[in-house]
Amino acid sequence: MQELDDQQQAARDWFEALRDRICAAFEEIEREAGSDATFDFADWKREDPSGADGGGGTRGTMKGKVFEKVGVNVSTVGGEFSPEFAPSIPGAEEDPRFFATGISLVAHMANPHVPAVHMNTRMITTTKRWFGGGADLNPAIPYEEDTAAFHARLRAACAAHDPTYYDKFKRWADDYFYLPHRQRHRGVGGIFYDRLDAAGELFEPHFAFTRDVGEAFLDIFPQIVRRRMDSDWTEDDMVRLLDFRGRYVEFNLLYDRGTLFGLKTGGNVDAILMSLPPLARWA
Repeated sequence: MQELDDQQQAARDWFEALRDRICAAFEEIEREAGSDATFDFADWKREDPSGADGGGGTRGTMKGKVFEKVGVNVSTVGGEFSPEFAPSIPGAEEDPRFFATGISLVAHMANPHVPAVHMNTRMITTTKRWFGGGADLNPAIPYEEDTAAFHARLRAACAAHDPTYYDKFKRWADDYFYLPHRQRHRGVGGIFYDRLDAAGELFEPHFAFTRDVGEAFLDIFPQIVRRRMDSDWTEDDMVRLLDFRGRYVEFNLLYDRGTLFGLKTGGNVDAILMSLPPLARWA
């Protein structure tokens, strides 16, 4: 993989530092619950179809008392898109070379009253350069208090950068995290953004926004987990959780862009599919 420029290196460093802080915060919750669960990290290497070094990443997973299964992955990859995939990526239509670095997180919780969550932020370079990502809350048993707190924290992160961001990116999340064959949303939403121009002078303000999305997630999600993790639950609650997870699987395998991007660019299959829950149900 070619040498990273200063902007690419700065983005990579941030995503990896954020990974470390998130994993530490999740392990602290496990300690509070009386568990000694820790993250297991596995490095992986990507070989570009040309045979050149294609970068790689680190897959981090933990199975504990509170987090039934959580994956926090970072990757930095580069090379060339395949001829059939390149036309679908901005800036790769005539030049298939690309670079991508990012963090991707999915947490499935043991207690049905604690919501699952997804967060992803990334930087992609072709002949164009942009940031994308977001975060969304996915409760099997929704609580308005949790939904309101999650959205309020994301709204504040958006408002610090552009007063139009929250409404625009919330609508994008509502449209994106939707299962048309079920005619229902995957969860209670959040924000989703893509192709936020990072060329030239736009890099720093849009990188700052992307960092604040990560900070907002790290602030609010542990609060929600602590609020619900000791809740009593019933067998009916568990059935609701397993049914919900079935819908979650359907979305990730049928519609998720990150899953498609990872598989089409030779990513680590286990890291790509870490978003799938350990148990699910289809009636």
